[in-house]
This record gives sequence, structure tokens and C-alpha cells, in this order.
Amino acid sequence: MAGRSLGPAEVINERAERYQGKVTGFVIVTCFVAAIGGCIFGYDIGVSGGVTSMDEFLREFFHDVYEKKSHAHENNYCKFNNQGLAAFNSLLYMAGLVATLIASPVTRNYGRLASIICAGLFYMIGAAVNAGSMNLPMLFFGRIMIGFGVGFENQAVPVYLSEVAPANLRGGLNSMFQLATTLGIFSANMVSYATQSLKPWGWRLSLGSAAFPALLMTLGGYFLPETPTSLIERGLAERGRQVLEKLRGTRDVNTEFQDMVDASELSNSIRHPFKEILHKRHRPQLVMAILLPTFQILTGVNCVLFYAPVLFITMGFGGNALLYSSVLVGAVLVLSTLISIALVDRLGRRALLISGGLQMIICQVIVSVILGLKFGDNKELSKGYSILLVIFVCLFILGYGWSWGPLGYTIPSEIFPLETRSAGQSITVAVNLLMSFIIAQTFLYLLCALKFGIFLLFAGSVSVMTIFVYLLLPETKGAQKGSSKKKSANSGSALMAVSRSRTVTQKSLNLKPTTTSSPFASMSQSIPRASRVLSALGSVETMIPLHSAVASARLRSSIAADSSCWSLLSQGNLRFLIHRAM
Repeated sequence: MAGRSLGPAEVINERAERYQGKVTGFVIVTCFVAAIGGCIFGYDIGVSGGVTSMDEFLREFFHDVYEKKSHAHENNYCKFNNQGLAAFNSLLYMAGLVATLIASPVTRNYGRLASIICAGLFYMIGAAVNAGSMNLPMLFFGRIMIGFGVGFENQAVPVYLSEVAPANLRGGLNSMFQLATTLGIFSANMVSYATQSLKPWGWRLSLGSAAFPALLMTLGGYFLPETPTSLIERGLAERGRQVLEKLRGTRDVNTEFQDMVDASELSNSIRHPFKEILHKRHRPQLVMAILLPTFQILTGVNCVLFYAPVLFITMGFGGNALLYSSVLVGAVLVLSTLISIALVDRLGRRALLISGGLQMIICQVIVSVILGLKFGDNKELSKGYSILLVIFVCLFILGYGWSWGPLGYTIPSEIFPLETRSAGQSITVAVNLLMSFIIAQTFLYLLCALKFGIFLLFAGSVSVMTIFVYLLLPETKGAQKGSSKKKSANSGSALMAVSRSRTVTQKSLNLKPTTTSSPFASMSQSIPRASRVLSALGSVETMIPLHSAVASARLRSSIAADSSCWSLLSQGNLRFLIHRAM
């Protein structure tokens, strides 16, 4: 557009808009099969709470808990406070954390599908061992095998979905992973509800049923195409182009393919991605990769999902109402994820995170107040308050499901450039699993110690993270598509950060505005200036996915590791935040 300079994010956006193709049935099928991994992950989260509410399972492995559960005088909040029972849940996440360290080089050097196949095999072994468990060590070993599956699957599947999806629909298709996870939780609740009456072996069927989707994912790994990005990275460029043409449904993929090739050359020049990710220019992404999964777990939602039946027993529910209530929670989670898929590429990531955070805060405070006023240590809730409690728990799940649930996976997979994406995803997954382990291991103890105050604790953490999103998280949706008016209207978006930082950069570097009638009319002449701007704003520019919403490596190739880059960006962001505060 004449009369104004072109910001780096807009260059990226304009180039991404030149990508040809459509959402093909092949893309949908590919994403569907890959997302089965999320279904297994969700199933193993949901089934934990289901089987730990079954008397036969508790008698077999956790007799002390069974005895306390049977005694009416036992403190409602402390009936399930048992470190062995907590370890049954938390071991899965510690094993997943260890597996993530192995999965990263496998994903990078052998492809995304190699990790998906490994995940499926570990899941099948774990499900089989758990179903046939005769003692506690055998049960724990099965959970560890499933944890290895979680590590490989969480490392590969979000990246696979992100690299296969078209640029303009990445948010929605990436949310398929979370949708599959919620469907898995819902399925686990349904299976547990059905098998609770199959005494004494119903719990074995619940634990063993995870083998079926694991088999589908393993077989899918042999028949699905590897992502074009991974093929190009490993020197199979021609095959990568063929897959890209099939995914996009057209042979006119020159622009997107060339971007992938250029980005791959940059990626292959980085031999130590974990060392590279520690550089200052990648610091914003690294901070987000640590904080976002931490915040996602600190919503407290995993506690509700892990122990939904346990919580409903604690709140005074019993019999069929117990698992019926957890099924209701699963159904709400599925519904909310569908809402997120419909809205994420329209409203943007920030809007969903902030609105979902506010909803969760309100619901957690109300749940805590109801429990504090109407539910004592040895009392039961009245029917009316029980229904009210379930409603607000479901509203809490609804708020999580359209915000932090899917976006806790989507945003980290979007913000890393190709050369550090595998390492970045490893860090994201590792932090998520570490926090999940800590919460799973300590929740029953905290529930016993804090009682209804546990929900106030989580409400406080959600308040902190909502403020963080409002002040500091850039809008990755705006960097992919949308009009200039929409971008400028979003004062919290990444583009505003780029714009304001760019102003500081121009003054600092004595850059003059560039006037051009077309963003690509004279790209060869504008590359030096664009690269200088991107050098100063490299940390913001690389928040945009390099494989599909990328600026060509022709823009990135001259981005030097300038020690002044971070300080210039920091000045720009600081002025931006001060301006907003005023």
C-alpha cells in the first residue's frame, strides 16, 4: 500500500496469503488419524478417576483407601488421601517427562511418524499390562509404559498437525488434538460407567480398552504421509513436494514449498537446537514454552479430570450418580472444545484465553463458597446444592475447554521457528508433564489439607495467568491473516508489539520508512531493510510459524545474532506496556 512502510509481520502475512490450495479430504483424514493420540491421552486421564472409584479396584490394590471410603465417620476431604493412589496417576506423567527427552531427537531425525508409532506401541503394552495386573508393581509398570507413550505422542502429534494444516486453518485443525483428548476423557467416563457393574473384573476392561485406539494410531503411523517439512529437513525434498501437493489438492505449491525449503536449510544449519533455543533471540518463545503449559495445569482442571468421580464422592454423590456426573463433565468438555475450534481463528487466541480465564475464576470461587458454607467434614450436600455444584463445575470445564485446553497446545506449536521447533515442543511437553506430575501427586494431600480452599488456590493462579495473557501474550492469530484495520484495532496483538517496537527500532537504527505500492513488487530491493528490521525484531518475527506463515529464508538469512537485538526489542515492548498502562 502506497504511502506507508511495510511491517515484517505484514510481509509474512502477505506471503502466506499467496499459498494455494484448499482443505482437502486427505488433510482431514490425516489430522483425524493423528489426533487419535490425543484420544488415548484423554482416555488414560479419564479412566484413572473411573477405576479409582470402583470398590473392586481399591480392594485389589489400595485396601487402606477402601477401608477409609467405607467408614462414614471419615473426613470427606481425606478419604482418598493415599500416596500410592496418587502415584498411580502421577507415574504416568513422570514417565512421559523422561520419554520426552528421548522423543525429541527421534522426531527430528527420523520424522514425526516414527514418534507416533513408538507412542502407539508403548500405549498398547501399557494397556495390556494394566488389564492383566496381579499386583501393585505390575500396575505401576503398565502406567509407566503408558507414560512413555504420552511422552512420544505429545512430542509428535501437535507438531504433525501444525505442519499438515493449511496456514489459515491451523488454529482449528490444531485444536483437533484437544478435541480428541476430550473425546478420550468422555469415552473413559462412559466405559467406566458401563463396566462398574461388571464385578469383579470391570476395572480390567476399563484399563485394557485403551489398547484399541492405540492399535489404530500405530497402524495409522505406517500409512499416513510424513509431513512435507520433515521430509525436506531430511533431504527428501521431491517427496516432500509430492506430499504437499496431495495435502493442498493442487500442483501450484511453489511459494509454500520454496518457503519450506528455505526454512529447512536454516533448520539444518542448527545442529544443536537445545543450545540454539537458549539464545537471546529465542527468549520470548522459550518463556512462553515454559509458562503456557505451567498455566494450563495450574487451572486445576486436571484435578477435576483425574479425580472427577472421587470429587463427586467427596461432595456427597454416590451410586450411579457418581459416574453419571463425570460423564456429564466429559460431554461439556467435548462441547467446549468444538466451540473453541469454531472461534479460535475468528476471535483470536488472546480473546479466548482471557474470557475463559474470567469464567474459570468466577466458577471456582462459587464452588469454593458452596463447599465452605454447605459442606462440612462429615456432612453431605443437599440435592439442590449438589445440582448447583455440578452446574458450576461444568461451567468451569466449559471455560477451560474453549480456552486454555486447546490453546495450551496450539500456541506453543505455533510460536517456534523450524530450527528450534522440535526442541521447543520438547520443552513445552516436558513442562506440561512435570506440572501434571506435581499436581497429580499432591492434589489428594492438598484436598485433605485445604479442603474447599483448594479451589480458591486454583482461582488465584488463574487470576495471575489471565493478567499475564492480557499484558504480555502476543496474538499469533493476527500474524497469520486479517486486514490491517483488524490488526491495528487489536492493541494487545503481536502486530501492535511489532509496530511499536518497529518505531523504536527505526529511531535507534536511523531507518527511514519505505514507500512501495506492493509488498512484493520490489522484494529484492527491500530485503536489506527488511532484514535489518527483522534483526532487531527477530524475537517477535519468529513467533510466527516458519513452515506455513513464514517469511522466506531470504528474509531470515541475513538476521544476525546481534547482541543489541534483544535490548532493542525489550525497549519497544517496554514502551508498549507503559503506553497501555497509561
